[in-house]
Amino acid sequence: MKVHVQLDSSPGAGAARSLELAETGAAGLFTFEGQHDVFFPLVEAASAVDLDLMTNVAIAFPRSPMHLANSANDLQLLSRGRFRLGLGSQIKPHIEKRYSATWSRPAARMKETVSAIKAILDAWENTTPLNFRGEFFTHTLMPPTFDPGPNPYGPPPILMGALGPIMTRTAAEVADGLLVMPFHTERHFLERTLPAVDAGLRESGRARNEFAIIPQVIVGVGRSAEQLDAAARGVRSLLSFYGSTPAYRPVLDIEGWGDIQGELNALSKRGGYAEMTSLITDPMLEALAVVGTPEECATEIRRRFGEHADEVCCYFPGYTQDPADVAAMIAALE
Repeated sequence: MKVHVQLDSSPGAGAARSLELAETGAAGLFTFEGQHDVFFPLVEAASAVDLDLMTNVAIAFPRSPMHLANSANDLQLLSRGRFRLGLGSQIKPHIEKRYSATWSRPAARMKETVSAIKAILDAWENTTPLNFRGEFFTHTLMPPTFDPGPNPYGPPPILMGALGPIMTRTAAEVADGLLVMPFHTERHFLERTLPAVDAGLRESGRARNEFAIIPQVIVGVGRSAEQLDAAARGVRSLLSFYGSTPAYRPVLDIEGWGDIQGELNALSKRGGYAEMTSLITDPMLEALAVVGTPEECATEIRRRFGEHADEVCCYFPGYTQDPADVAAMIAALE
């Protein structure tokens, strides 16, 4: 099973950090839309390491499909065909209040975003007129001055991050793969995610083996009691943050923990972050994340996802990992 790990670097440090992460045996690196731009670290990594690269995820709605197509095409060139564009919708408050962008009918808008990017890439690849006319986007002008022409490595695949059944089904209809959001349980994955994938694939006329399913896993790895305690604290903190978001309540509902979402949300609005962490019980920790020694983590990841996926993205939130432990976990998953 391939393991992708987060490229967590500030501008100027991407190449050095990529080399450090490559030493763990990771197959790929991903970035997310956090304190720094989601694309810039991958530009630095593309020339430093020979690993798969992806955005996980770039927020789609504040960006034009043309901007996304240009960035993806250039990173495909820089990485010599090792780039995948992972896109996500985010939630309404962030889109409207952080990005000052438009939020409406997110699944329909994401579907059209992916279709528009593919139309742009196809026009470049096949030197055909650009003629995309949709409900949200229109792309009909591509003079030679702005046309990069065919990419020698082919167009980059487009992945979609999704959690709910509608967005997941949409991903399976139009995208090349699904990035399963990290806040989920095995039961949610089996009972909600996979049936929605199958429904979308039926719409697109594809089989499961023609569509990449990439689970994202929150991991707390260590060997000593002190390491595992620190890892569990970091994981609990992230879980409490995710759990405070109304969009993630269905994951808690399926396990019978839905009521805690309102408590977490209320505490988050008061800045009660320590109290939020304390609400994440041991059963919740075990179901929503993977915590243990490198070998235990590898065994659990393979048990949960091995039948359905051949690659995973691993997050190590809020604690310092021993690179040797990360390497041992990755080696155990190969």
